[in-house]
Amino acid sequence: MAPGGGRIDVLQWPVVGPFLRWRHTRTAIQLVLLLAAVLVVIDGLLGSRVDPTSFTTVLTWVHYRGLLVVALLAAGNLFCTGCPFVLARDAGRRIHASNLTLPRWLRTKWIGVALFAAVLFCYELFDLWALPRATALLVLAYFASALLIDLVFRGASFCKYFCPIGQFNFIASTMSPLELRVRDAGVCGTCRTVDCIKGNDLQRGCELRLFLPAKVGNLDCTLCLDCVHACPHDNIALAARVPGAELADARRRSGIGRLTRRRDIAALVVLFVFGSLMNAFGMVAPVRGVESAIAQAMGIQSEAPALAVLFVAVLVVAPLVLLGLAATLAGMFAGDSAPSPAGRSFQGRMQIAVSYVYALVPFGFGMWLAHYGFHLLTGAFTIVPVTQRAAVDVLGWPALGEPLWRLTGMRPGSVFPIQVGLILLGTLGSLAAAFQISDRDYPRRQAAAFIPWAILIMLLAGAALWILSQPMDMRGLGALG
Repeated sequence: MAPGGGRIDVLQWPVVGPFLRWRHTRTAIQLVLLLAAVLVVIDGLLGSRVDPTSFTTVLTWVHYRGLLVVALLAAGNLFCTGCPFVLARDAGRRIHASNLTLPRWLRTKWIGVALFAAVLFCYELFDLWALPRATALLVLAYFASALLIDLVFRGASFCKYFCPIGQFNFIASTMSPLELRVRDAGVCGTCRTVDCIKGNDLQRGCELRLFLPAKVGNLDCTLCLDCVHACPHDNIALAARVPGAELADARRRSGIGRLTRRRDIAALVVLFVFGSLMNAFGMVAPVRGVESAIAQAMGIQSEAPALAVLFVAVLVVAPLVLLGLAATLAGMFAGDSAPSPAGRSFQGRMQIAVSYVYALVPFGFGMWLAHYGFHLLTGAFTIVPVTQRAAVDVLGWPALGEPLWRLTGMRPGSVFPIQVGLILLGTLGSLAAAFQISDRDYPRRQAAAFIPWAILIMLLAGAALWILSQPMDMRGLGALG
């Protein structure tokens, strides 16, 4: 029986369980994704096409992103499991072993937040979805960064603190239905070797410093299964759980601490949530009018400053105003039952905002699913013709035949109801999480404290539905009018 009363442990399933327990499972998955990365780089650097229908751009910005969020929803952090950057790093460490510990002042999410925001900004500014060479160079930059950081510092410093994809996956994986956890806490209590975190002669332990008996949820877990292979007692389960339940869990977490005290992780959540709106807004027609209005107000013609102002407005100003207002009202409504003078001081309001911001994750994940799912569903079969064309353009190999451009995917109008459903499900999840947090922090006035956050969540849902209802606008490069 899995912990928490659940009966589902994927590691005990036939076929799937033995495959996951196989010592070379992760390497096999990594090799598949490494091959995909190599093909992306080759086509991006050697191909003659500069448009959004190249093999590189379609595989990266349509299929990879779409399948990533689907995998997170269906199982967990599978793309971190198969990360090819880690495979390259492990190969590099056989030549040059890392021997330094990452300085304590760098062991936060702030750099990861900045890099995540930078990727979102560059994607919009340079229209990376239409630039195969730039996309290929971005992939190479990921490989170079992983090698540079992890060949100097021990453990998985790049994954835990720097990788933008990893930071996205960590937050999104809180909504996954599976979690690595111990089967029997009593067994861990008698264990003297703690191989799950220290490793042994045959298997390394958790490089992200997550001690399984004190691990809570999926945050910072790459689902690498090193702990499973290292545990001498076979006491680790890949167990089913309620998606999002960990968001209201106030317990201290191994390798993380208490979420209510981690402003850097709270900032990452803010970027995850409001970034989902910004990233989707960048693909619809009204964004051009907004950018033009900003450019005219600033008296400029260049897109970069106007886009920067828009990003700051959506990712910084709007969260500060909305979260600050909700926190203030929650503190006021909670009255004397508040655990701190939240409504009466800036630090108190900040603490309320940090405590509640995790409730927004289900909505944010729903928005990413709706956005990336749109591209995946409408372009599901485009990988076939772009592969056929790449075979001719890059390899001079026409054996795959003429590109079958009629193969696309679902019609946009057919996808919209699915998007609405995902937004509504995410909204309901956020409402449930916000109520749980209210019940945790304000047990005597939970309904009153919940009201401002419910209003905020509904406002975000309305903004999301408005964005998704707008016509698509594939923006090109150039100055603003």
